[in-house]
Formats: sequence, C-alpha cells, structure tokens
Amino acid sequence: MNELESRWRDLGAFIREQRQQGHVSLRKLSESAGISNPYLSQIERGLRKPSAEILQQIAKALRISAETLYVQAGILEAREGDEDFVMALLRDPLLHEEQKQTLLRIYQSFVFENGPAAPVGVEGPDGVEVDSDAGADGDQGDHPIADAG
Repeated sequence: MNELESRWRDLGAFIREQRQQGHVSLRKLSESAGISNPYLSQIERGLRKPSAEILQQIAKALRISAETLYVQAGILEAREGDEDFVMALLRDPLLHEEQKQTLLRIYQSFVFENGPAAPVGVEGPDGVEVDSDAGADGDQGDHPIADAG
C-alpha cells in the first residue's frame, strides 16, 4: 500500500471513529452530510478520495472542524502541536461530543486571538494584553492549554 492509499484509509478510519463516538449511524451521517450512503461507506473504507467540499460537509455533520479533516486528508498541514491537542481531545472517551466541540471552539478562539494577526498592545475580552509574538517561534508561554499537557 502506498502512502496516498494509506492516508485515505486513515482518513476513512478517522471519520468512522468520529461517527461512532458521536453515536451516529452511517445512514444518518450520509443524510446530514448530503451524500449517498454507499459513497460515505466507501470513504470510510478508504476506497474513495473525497473533495474538500465533501470533507467540509462531513465535518459539519459530525460537528468537528473541517480543518481537522483537511489535515487528516493532507489538504492542510497541521501546525506543530495543534494536531496532538485536537486528536487527544477528540479521542477522549470521558468527554461527550458536545463537550469536545465546546473545548475545540474555545481552543480555536484562543489560537485566533493569539495568532500573528493580533496586533501588539490589543486587549483581549478579559482585559489581558495580547502579545502577537506568542507562539510564533514555538514558545507557548503561559497559555493555559499549553500548560495542561
């Protein structure tokens, strides 16, 4: 099996795992995503290469970030550390799907807020000054999520 075939199988397995963790049937997910049941089954078995648009529809139906599926599919490159945190969160059996999604939204809002586009000296919603250099060189600083792992 070549690397590309392996990537599609891994993507399919990831989608199936997310579907099963969310207690969603194949039929229900295919309906929610607006794709046929057989096509979704082939994606889950790694037999089909879904487009970015199809991945987005599946992600929306699973209530996970499309970015997560794009990284799994090799469409986007994961930033160092992001994938580890996101994957660990999504695999955690002690959290319900809604809790996972809430934590992912909070994490993504922090990443956005602290990203390089945030100007130095801008105050965040909690009144704390945003440092636009934080995380740019891999330094996680005092970020609560970075310290949790």
